[in-house]
Amino acid sequence: MFVKRFLGIGFESNVYLIKGDKNALVDTGTGFYSRHLIKKLSEEIERNNLEYVILTHEHFDHCGGVKSIKEVFSPKICIHENGAEVIEKGMKWSAEFFNAIQPAVDIDIKLKDGAQIDLGNVILKILYTPGHSKGSICIYEEESKSLFSGDTIFTNGGIGRTDFYGGNRTGLINSIKKISNIPVKNLYPGHGDFVEGNAEIHIKMAERNSLIF
Repeated sequence: MFVKRFLGIGFESNVYLIKGDKNALVDTGTGFYSRHLIKKLSEEIERNNLEYVILTHEHFDHCGGVKSIKEVFSPKICIHENGAEVIEKGMKWSAEFFNAIQPAVDIDIKLKDGAQIDLGNVILKILYTPGHSKGSICIYEEESKSLFSGDTIFTNGGIGRTDFYGGNRTGLINSIKKISNIPVKNLYPGHGDFVEGNAEIHIKMAERNSLIF
C-alpha cells in the first residue's frame, strides 16, 4: 500500500491518497484549496481512477471539498451512516465556524462498523469510533498495520475534541480503547504529523491522556 499526504495546512485536514489496484482518498479538506488539491492528485492518478472518497467524519475541515473532488474525479463518496445527513443536506453548523457553506452531495456508501472497502490488493476496514463526532470512523489496513484515525487520535498522544456538536467524552474514551486493542504500526491522523513504524507508543499515550482530560 502506498500513501501520500496532501494539504494539512492551517485548519485544513490532512488528505491521504491510498494507492492500490484501485485508489481511495481519505478526506477532502475544506474545499478552500481544492484547485491545488486537484492539481496535485492529477499528478498522481488519472482523473477516472479514483474509486472512493472516504470521509472520516462530518466536520467541514474534512468534508467541505467533497463536491469539488466528486465533480472532477467521480468517485463513490463514503461516510458513516451517522454522519451522512450533514453531507446530503448540506447542513451548515460545522461550516459556519469557517464562514463557509457545506455543499450538499449525495452519499454513495453509508458505512457501518466492520464494513470493508476493497481496493483489490488493499482491504480497508472501517472502525466506528464516535466521540469527536457522531459519525467518526477510523480506517484500518491490516497487512501494513496502518490506521487513518481522523480526529479521534493524533501523534504524541493527542486526542480529539468533544466540545463540538455531537461530541461525547465517554464515547471518545471507548473509541480510543477500541483502537488500542488492535496492532498499529503506522498512524495517519486527520491533522498534524503522521508516524510510520512506532505508532503503538503514540496510541498508548492517547489512551492515557483520554482518561486525564
